[in-house]
Amino acid sequence: MKVTYYIVFFVFTYTLLPTPSYAFNISKNICEYIAADDKKRLRKLLKQNRLKLRKLFTHISCNADNMLIFAAKRKTNKVGELLVKKLPKEVLKEHLAETESLSPEIATLIKERIK
Repeated sequence: MKVTYYIVFFVFTYTLLPTPSYAFNISKNICEYIAADDKKRLRKLLKQNRLKLRKLFTHISCNADNMLIFAAKRKTNKVGELLVKKLPKEVLKEHLAETESLSPEIATLIKERIK
């Protein structure tokens, strides 16, 4: 009788355990796709996981920089263009000065979007 209680208890507690989090893997992949300037794979990853760049921007950092600055440092223009299109104008205004010194192409896209 005690054995069945233990089995039921074990099965019950095992089903209540949280599933492993894959957030680190997703953020790592996002940084890799930005570094490789792979806009297609980045969009696919975001769609598969139902994520939005606006919400992820404050939470993900690549090499201790946010995604926009990281893209500007790597001179990834395709992904930089995607970030400029998807991020709010207030965020773009905050990072315009730093982006100008790193990547003039992305900075011009930001200026056009802010107007």
